[in-house]
Amino acid sequence: MRTSRLLNLLQILRRSRYPVSGHELAQKLGISIRTLYRDIATLQAEGADIEGEPGVGYVLNKGFFLPPLMFSEEEMSAFMLGMKWVARFGDKSLSEASKQMIAKVERVVPETVLEAAAAIPHGVGEPAEETFNGEDLSDLRAAIKQERKLKMIYQKSGGEPAERIIWPIAIGYFPTGRVLVGWCETSQGFRHFRTDRIRSRTQMADGFPKRRSDLYREWQHGQSKR
Repeated sequence: MRTSRLLNLLQILRRSRYPVSGHELAQKLGISIRTLYRDIATLQAEGADIEGEPGVGYVLNKGFFLPPLMFSEEEMSAFMLGMKWVARFGDKSLSEASKQMIAKVERVVPETVLEAAAAIPHGVGEPAEETFNGEDLSDLRAAIKQERKLKMIYQKSGGEPAERIIWPIAIGYFPTGRVLVGWCETSQGFRHFRTDRIRSRTQMADGFPKRRSDLYREWQHGQSKR
């Protein structure tokens, strides 16, 4: 299928940091050099920022995103399943965003691809706790992105609510709920906090004393030792 071939051509160019010769591209795709030139011209006409010429090589400039119509049937199935999962298990704002993405993709993807992807239905189960459906964690994601400390009142199972100051680094989404991962100043270590037990939270003006990426790697390293 020509659509799949064009997609593969874009993927090869995207993975390469340097110009790739026409003959090498044609060999990888199993096509003639003349067909390759036609494919490159087609992609350029569709908006792909491909630079180069015969004898020199071709390169795909950064910033180009594959349009949804270039999804293969398997990729479309994976996308739809993933969005359905987020719509069911994501917090309120992510759930709405996933539904909007599904609607946008369905408007531009060819019907043949949608029909093929839907030929084998993929279902997503119900959340274990209905109380999680209305959660909105957009403020937590903002604190993570901006690398700001959080002051929150957290209640452990069977315990009294207590104030915590944490450096949030990640959110885990599970069928049974969501978990905020962060460095806790009180415990002086990484801790996992169930979002349904956070009674209140406020983003502070103070930033992290470390980069979030470094903290995340430290947390991952600790998890791997368990």
